[in-house]
This record gives sequence, structure tokens and C-alpha cells, in this order.
Amino acid sequence: MSERHILGVSGGRDSAALAVYMRETAPELDLEYFFTDTGKELEEVYQFLDRLEGFLGKPITRLNPDRDFEFWLREYNNFLPSPRTRWCTRQLKLRPLEQWLKEDLDAGVTIHSYVAIRADEPNREGYKATHDNMQVHLPLREAGIDRRGVIDILEGAGVGEPEYYRWRSRSGCTFCFFQQKIEWVRLSREHPAAFVEAKDYEKTALSHGSPFTWSQGESLEELAQPERIAEIEREFETRRKRQAAKRPLNPLAGDTPPTIDDLYGIDEAAAGCVVCHK
Repeated sequence: MSERHILGVSGGRDSAALAVYMRETAPELDLEYFFTDTGKELEEVYQFLDRLEGFLGKPITRLNPDRDFEFWLREYNNFLPSPRTRWCTRQLKLRPLEQWLKEDLDAGVTIHSYVAIRADEPNREGYKATHDNMQVHLPLREAGIDRRGVIDILEGAGVGEPEYYRWRSRSGCTFCFFQQKIEWVRLSREHPAAFVEAKDYEKTALSHGSPFTWSQGESLEELAQPERIAEIEREFETRRKRQAAKRPLNPLAGDTPPTIDDLYGIDEAAAGCVVCHK
């Protein structure tokens, strides 16, 4: 084997659309699909991966880190990961991927990696190759496919979107620190056990002197208070109504509903890790 072609799926819409797009436009490629599983993903992510796997007609390889989240939390002195210190991405996502490829890369095999960055994400960068034998490709950007195009691809293939988009903007771990506060509130309702687990991790971290909480500026204990939940929901509804009033009514335009990040004016390029939630 002199070449391998790999495509990482995260359980999000963009990477799923890329997998569908590549199957339809480059069927001659022997693509290997993979998913790096931290063990802390939303249940809806696993359900969506099963559905996508059925369409692709071949398995999605699950890469599991040899050390789990609890191990690395202890290694980092019980300090939570944060946007400034993304050790979860490094140790639970990138490390297993690089271990999976290392033997072939060192043997001189060229690895072609296909990454789901859209045409309407000009400032977003993909996974940066760490080896001379790895080549990164951005087919969605090259084909001019934007967010609306991604949704059209998934709908056209009958795959649809993951269920969690009802209440959340991204895939990834249940306790992803890129979540907005309204998403933490919704996590507490959709997956109460996962919310309690995140709260327990946070309590342990704070007791060990961690400067970070999952949600900036307050602990999950504070965020979960009924009066605080009501305040967060009122503020979110105000933003939603303001955004709706600004959007032109044009049913033929094919516009997509704003994401939670849109409502908060957050650039996707600065609001997450490609490896995790694309």
C-alpha cells in the first residue's frame, strides 16, 4: 500500500455531508471513515453514526484512546480543559489518530486526509498535518459548498441531521466547554446524568485549584439554580426574537435557521475544534 485515504466523522453535519459527498463524487477512492471516541459523546452522536454507516455501506472505524478522560484529568492535576488549554482534543482526539496512522506514515505511505470545512468558513483551518507524508484536502470548500449545501446533501441522501441539533449547535463531548449557557441548561434537561457528571468533574477540579469552570464566569452549580436558568432562557429568547426580526422573509432563498452561535455572534472558527464537532 502506497496511499491511504481517510475521512474523519465527528457525529456533526459537516463531516457527515463530506462523507456522503465523497461517496457520490469519488466512488473510486477506497475511503476509510473513522470516528475518535472519547467515551463522553452524546448518545445522539452514536445513533447518527449508525445511520450514516448504513448509507455509506462500510464501517466507520472507532478509534478509542488508550487512556480515558479520567486518566488525563488526573495527569493535568484535575484542571479542566478550556479554550486556552485544550488537552482533551490533544489527548483524546489527535493522539489516537496519530497513533493509528504512525506505522504507515513512518513506512512512507502517503495519507490523504479529507476535512469538512465549508466554503462559507474562510477563516477556519483544518487539521494541520504533523508528518510530511500527510496531505490534507478540503473538498467542501473547493466545491463551494456552504451550510445550506451541507444540509441539502444530507437531506438528499436520506441521512438527515443528528437529533441533538434540536437543542445544541455542535457534537463532541457532553461537557464541551464551547457550549453556550443555554446549551448547558438544555443538557441538564436532555441528559441529566451527563450534566451531573460534568458538575462532579468541575467540583473536583475546583477543589484542586483549577482556575477554569466549564462555563465561563460561573460554575454549573450556580448555572443550575432555577432563577439563573430562567434568566438564561429569557436572555436567549430575546436574542432569538431580535435575530428573527432582522432576517428577511424569503422562502425561496434557502436560508438556514441561525445556530446558537449565530445568535451570540460567535465565529465558528473560534468556537470549537474541527476534530471534535465538524
